[in-house]
Amino acid sequence: MHSDFDIAAPQYDDIFTYSNIGKAQRKLVFKHIKSIIQQDKKLSILELNCGTGADAIEFAKLDHDVIATDISEGMIEVAKAKQHPKNVEFRVQDINAITKNTFDQKFDFIFSDFGGINCLSHEQLKTFFKTSEDLLVPNGKMAIVLMPKNCLWERLYFNLKGDKTKATRRNTTESIVANVDGVGVPTWYYNPQDISAAANDFYNTTKVKPIGVTIPPSYLEQSFVAKFPMINIFKGLDALLTGASLAKYADHFLIILEKKS
Repeated sequence: MHSDFDIAAPQYDDIFTYSNIGKAQRKLVFKHIKSIIQQDKKLSILELNCGTGADAIEFAKLDHDVIATDISEGMIEVAKAKQHPKNVEFRVQDINAITKNTFDQKFDFIFSDFGGINCLSHEQLKTFFKTSEDLLVPNGKMAIVLMPKNCLWERLYFNLKGDKTKATRRNTTESIVANVDGVGVPTWYYNPQDISAAANDFYNTTKVKPIGVTIPPSYLEQSFVAKFPMINIFKGLDALLTGASLAKYADHFLIILEKKS
């Protein structure tokens, strides 16, 4: 299955997964889902938009059973090539083609990290929440990490560069074209209340956390703000700035939803 993200796959770990910014933001995500994934019970986990598999491998190392999916054959090839436990399976799967019969099991936990859900339009998002409910066990949980509309870092950075259009590019209900290694990918930005509203028929919102209020976006990896000691200062601040009200101003935010009984 060809995907625009195939082009980014060979470099993705270098430019994000193992970058200072990528590691810092991922650590925050895992901190906020710790209560779900670090428990005695073995979970059945479905990861959507898994990229090169970093999260899925960590879940599997915690002894959970994981099916990790991505639309990109290139991303899945990179993930499969990594050393990983036997209890994680990587599959090429378009999130918009998933139905309640796609998998022969129900899941305790559905997870999607770092903006994969931002590739869904408003209508696709509503369909996704309806479909995903059928994939979860009663009271099953979903945690997704998205890019909000009001990222403070993005506004500051592009205003300093004199590009007011890019400074406010996220703050729209329409899609914008994001650059992925030279390929334009339609992207929609959502604030936490947008997600809660779209999911409300099927889920209760149980947690909202900012991811990267002071930790900058990944495109600043090569600047001084992503180097020691600045990145450590930002990591310390982000550990303190955890209020839900800050989520729409961060680079990403985490929202945890619980299936209505």
